[in-house]
Formats: sequence, C-alpha cells, structure tokens
Amino acid sequence: MFEQSQIQEFKEAFGCIDQDRDGVIKKQDLKETYAQLGKLNVKDEELDEMLNEGKGPINFTVFLTLFGEKLNGTDPEDTILAAFKLFDPNGTGFVNKDEFRRLLMNQADKFTAEEVDQAFALAPIDPVGNIDYKSLCYIITHGDEKEES
Repeated sequence: MFEQSQIQEFKEAFGCIDQDRDGVIKKQDLKETYAQLGKLNVKDEELDEMLNEGKGPINFTVFLTLFGEKLNGTDPEDTILAAFKLFDPNGTGFVNKDEFRRLLMNQADKFTAEEVDQAFALAPIDPVGNIDYKSLCYIITHGDEKEES
C-alpha cells in the first residue's frame, strides 16, 4: 500500500502525535498536539470523532490504515458493503452482473462500457453471472493478491 519511505514519514508523524509515547493515540495526545500547533480550543466532541474513526485504540497499524483509506480515497469496507446490500434485498451476498452493469451505465455517474469492464475485471463472478460483492469489497479496500504478484 505504501512505500517504505512513506511508512517512515507516517511513523514520524505518529510519534509527534503520540505525546506520551505509549504507542496509542488518545484524546490527551490530540489535545497536546493541537496546543503545540496553537489551537487551544478544540472541542472534546471533535477529538472523540477523530478517535472514533479508528473503531478502537489507534496504534500505528490503525493510524496507517486510516491514512491509507483517506489517501486512496476508498470508503471503509463496511460503507461499500452497505451500498452493495441495497442491490441485494434477499441478503444473498451476490448481485447479478448484467443487472449491475445496467445500473452502473444508466444511473447517477454513468459508467462507460469500458469502465464497467475494468471494474468487473477484478470482480469475483460465479459461472451463472453473479458478483460476490463481499469478496469484491475486500479487493477494493485491501487490494488483490493476483495484482501484487
């Protein structure tokens, strides 16, 4: 996801924010970081919102993942899954490839046939033409092993 030099930069940034050097970013760490930057009146709600993005303690791995999602412009996996579930009223975990193609090409930000083909190139599609959208969400948010080898 990141090059080694980027990871080192993130590690340095994490170290600057983790004021008490315990390996976890907490509300007090954020308050002190903001104070060093001259912003003294940060609301607790704002800080809680930031911390809640980690869905648990923000250690370096979580910090890196959060930045990866932000920098790559990818929504979190659960958000993408929720969007796919709108097209799967029976909760099967699959959407029909042809129906989904039609929707992508005719709704909202209309895809071209080429864009749909590109999107489907990595999609796990079964022999009867159904997309396993849970696997596709994983590929979108974590990458595809086939791509990396």
